[in-house]
Amino acid sequence: MEDILKSITASIFQQDDWGETAQYIPELASVDPKQFAISVCLPDGKLINAGAASKPFSVQSITKVFSLIAALGRTGDQLWSRVGREPSGTSFDSVVLLEKEKGRPRNPFVNAGAIVTTDALLSGREPKMALTEILELIKYMSQSDDIYINEDVATSEQETGARNKALAYYLKSHGNLENEPELTLGTYFHQCAIEMTTDQLAMAGASLAGLKGAPAVLSLQRARRVNALMMTCGHYDGSGDFAFRVGLPGKSGVGGGLLVIAPNVASVAIWSPGLNRYGNSHAGTRAATMLSNATKWSVF
Repeated sequence: MEDILKSITASIFQQDDWGETAQYIPELASVDPKQFAISVCLPDGKLINAGAASKPFSVQSITKVFSLIAALGRTGDQLWSRVGREPSGTSFDSVVLLEKEKGRPRNPFVNAGAIVTTDALLSGREPKMALTEILELIKYMSQSDDIYINEDVATSEQETGARNKALAYYLKSHGNLENEPELTLGTYFHQCAIEMTTDQLAMAGASLAGLKGAPAVLSLQRARRVNALMMTCGHYDGSGDFAFRVGLPGKSGVGGGLLVIAPNVASVAIWSPGLNRYGNSHAGTRAATMLSNATKWSVF
């Protein structure tokens, strides 16, 4: 595995096209796109990495996986009355389907769906309490206390998040937001501003992969369902292409991170901040494809 990761890393640094960082979030736009890290957590708990695996980065939408786990733990399957489980086929911040389907987001990984999930976690509590629940869950799953919210990134998202604000108010207009939009959005923006290293993220995915010794935070059935959503919806309108290339459940974030799950085999985290046209890590997607080809890991 060490040799595979070294080979992948060397190949990544030979490429010329690194993609473009998320230009609409100033704190992310200024990040150097020519960076790369990969970490793999194996069934024996061993962590193998290459590149800048100890450098924290903004995990952004990958936190939607953990907020979903937390929300399902808190509200159970009633969450699905407010958000669907189907691929969107549209960009992560699209309002088109939300309007067509009367305020019920297509899945919990598009922005509108994640806002609903965060709203479900927030109901009856202060934003700080909801954020603490998400952050503590991530710390527990990663077995690391050294994970924080980057306030500069959260502020940057709040100042430039007009489209997310539009989504929240549209949800409110259809009765699918229980809290005031600004409260839910503030919680959501801070959630997305959590920073992790690929080592921490790979460890956090061990429970979803069903690896021995991983924290028992969700049942086998629920893990399967979350993985199914990651496979079909985890990369927005690029989900089908990622499934075709990699053959594994995954979740992306516009900070350039990827969490990839090989059930019962491994949890993988990859980071490279330059994005492709879908808003997914350009080099990260290529690396995930190379890893899948080299190891023959696939759910198919």
